[in-house]
Formats: sequence, structure tokens, C-alpha cells
Amino acid sequence: MRRRSLQRRLAIRLALVYVLAIAMAVSFFIYQAYNTAGSLSDRQLGLRAADLARYVSVANGGVPRLNLPPELAAAYAAASDADVFAIRTSDGRVIAASPESFAEQVAGWPAATDSPSYFRLKNVGTHVQDYYGLSIVLSSAAGPLLITVAHEPEINQLVHTILRGFVFHIGWLIPIFLAITLAIGILAIRSGLRPLRDVSHMASAIGPSATAIRLPESNLPSELVPLVAAVNHAFDRLEQGFAVQREFTANAAHELRTPLAIITGALDSVEGNGAIKKLRSDVARMNRLVEQLLRVARLDAIALDVSKTIDVRAIAASMVTMMAPWVIEQGRTLALTAPDEPVYVQGNAYAIEDAIRNLVENAVTHSPLGEEVMVEVIADGRVNVADHGPGVPIDQQERIFERFWRGRDVETTGVGLGLAIVKKIMEAHRGAVEVRNNSGLGSIFTLTFPPADRT
Repeated sequence: MRRRSLQRRLAIRLALVYVLAIAMAVSFFIYQAYNTAGSLSDRQLGLRAADLARYVSVANGGVPRLNLPPELAAAYAAASDADVFAIRTSDGRVIAASPESFAEQVAGWPAATDSPSYFRLKNVGTHVQDYYGLSIVLSSAAGPLLITVAHEPEINQLVHTILRGFVFHIGWLIPIFLAITLAIGILAIRSGLRPLRDVSHMASAIGPSATAIRLPESNLPSELVPLVAAVNHAFDRLEQGFAVQREFTANAAHELRTPLAIITGALDSVEGNGAIKKLRSDVARMNRLVEQLLRVARLDAIALDVSKTIDVRAIAASMVTMMAPWVIEQGRTLALTAPDEPVYVQGNAYAIEDAIRNLVENAVTHSPLGEEVMVEVIADGRVNVADHGPGVPIDQQERIFERFWRGRDVETTGVGLGLAIVKKIMEAHRGAVEVRNNSGLGSIFTLTFPPADRT
């Protein structure tokens, strides 16, 4: 199952918030544009009505008449269908209209008041078009007048003009602004999650060999402190469990050593027969198990000093010399190949001896009678131990180094601790142990050490 990234989810949500905020801002701008355009249109109609009232005078005989300046009269004449008006007396008599048909249109309307009354006309006039206008009562030289003015709706045109100016001058900056702010937001998210990544990195270093490490609770966001505290408490309980396990293993091994030594001594003093030989073999195997348990307990409890520069060639030669009689007794042979010059690595001599001994014992156990076990030291610091056994299936090459694990269909008297001890030793050296099959001729176990610091 693919894990969902917290950083990705926060970035997506932040981007959605930005897009929503910009959409709301643009919507508000468009709303304000329409509102402003409507206000400007209303003001323009009011000013036209006031101009018309100002140019109404009383002619001889007391008859009101409209006297427009030439330029204004020409403007109305040029846009007779776009800008229309009608001026009536309080009793409804038409003083002036442009065009005349507009006066007929408004003749039956209710009387206007001092407050502007806005209206919309649909599909009227010689060109069948819409109008937006107002009716209002204004004072003039001829007394109160009912003035109705209207023009083609200009709001959409005005709004489009405003929006074009917005897009030309400002709108193109919105995507750039969005990208910049989103990038800043993502960087802020990454910075905010850095303490979580640091804590996760430290948590990954905690294991059976490093149970004393605890996650720091300082300099953390308050939301993470309870989680880190709970994890630290869990690690406390885990460390206590490992300590109890190690103590039990060490105590049990120590308690078994003395009785086994007594039994071994007693068996050595008894003349051998078939049953006694088998009993001696079983006791030897138990002694081997106890020794391995003690080694595991020591490796778990005490950190190895791997700071020394040692000659791994000399260690391998010493172990081959020491173990050769035992290997021959088991019906196999033991050989060593190594460079003529010393091969230096960084490590602990006693632990490396233990690792090589375990690999040789494992190779002898799995090699047929009469076969040779080869120990090879390479100039770069690697040590190979090769046998002529059945090999290790590929699907078992990782698990073979687990404690108490034994492969399928493997007939040995071991309990599965020797290779686990080797892996533990190599982890303490910050090195590695691996196994590979030798072209159908058995297995090759390789110890890889970090290079020695000769400065």
C-alpha cells in the first residue's frame, strides 16, 4: 500500500486554500466592478435629468419649453435611439421628448416622485433594444417637472472595460503570485516538518544493540511532544525487556557451566562404550550451546572496542593453526590463502577471532567428510570462508543470520547461534557478513571490515 506523504497533503491543501482565496478575491472584485458600474450609470442618469431640468424655461405666454445648447442637442440627435428622454409637466403634458415615441411609451406610467425610480425596458424602440433609466421629479424655471431619462445598458460594457484593464495590468500577476506563495508555503511546511524528520531518523537508529537512545523532546512542536514522550516510554519498557532477557540468558548460561563441567569430568573417567560416547557428544554440544549463549550475552551487554588497528591476516593464520587439529579430527582439512604482507583493518582482535572460528565451525559442520575448508584473506581486508557443503538457498541467505534460525532440511546438531554471533560482531565493527553460493560447490561466507585508519 502506497503511503501518503504528510508534506504532500499539506501542500495540496495549502494550494487549494490559495486558489479558493484568489477565486473569492476575484469574485469580490467582479462584484464590486458591477456595483461600481451600476452606481456610475445611476449617477450619469441623475446628471442628465438635472441638465434637462436646468434647460427648461418659460416662453412668452407662460408655455414651458426646452432650450438645449447646440452641442447637447446634437448629441441627443446623434444618439436618438441610445439616449432617450421625456419631460412632462406635473399634469402629464409633454414638454419635450427624444424620440417622440418615447413620450408615448411613458405617458401611461405612474407619476414620479422626488426620489429616483429606476426601471428597465425590454425590446422597445425602432431598433427593438433594452433601456435602463430613471424617473424623478425635479424643480425648474417652469416649476416641478416629471423627467424620465434612459439609455442603453452600459454596465456590461463598462465592467468589461474594467476587467480588461485588470487583466492587462494586474491579472497576469495572479498565477505568478500563486506560484511564489505556494513555493514559500511548501518551504515553510518542509521547515516545519524538519523536527519530525530528525526524530524519525533518530528513532530508526534504536534497536536491540542501541536501546539506550531516546528521542529529544526539546525544540519540538507542542503537537509532537505527547507522541515523542509516549514513544520514549515505550522504548523504556523495551529496554527493560531486553535487559531482563540478557540477564536471564547470562545467568542461565553461568548456572549451567558448573554442572556440565562436573558431568564432563565424570564421563571422562568412565570407560567408553557406545552409550557413553553418545552421552559425551551430547554434553559437548550442551557445553557449546552454553558458550554461545555467554558470547551472545556479552555482545548484547558490552560495547566492543573496535578502535584498534589489527592485522587480520595474522588473526586468520592463528585461528587456522589453532583449529586445524580439531578440523582434522572431524574428518576434514583446513587451508589458508593470504597475501604476503599484513592486511590491516579497524576492529577487535578477540571478536574477529570468534567470528572466524564460528564460520570455520559452520563450514566443517556442512562439508562432507574428506572435503577442504578454505580460509582466504584478501588484501582489501575481506575474509572468505568457503566450504563444499550443499550451499544456502537464495531465499534463506538473509534469515540464516537470525538467532536460533535453522534452514529447512538441514541436519545439524547446532541451535542456530553461531552465525548470529558473527553478524553481531560485524555490526559492532560497522562491517557486514554475507553468504553466496560457490557455483554449486558449497557456500562462501565473507566478512567485510571498514579500512584501517593508519594516520
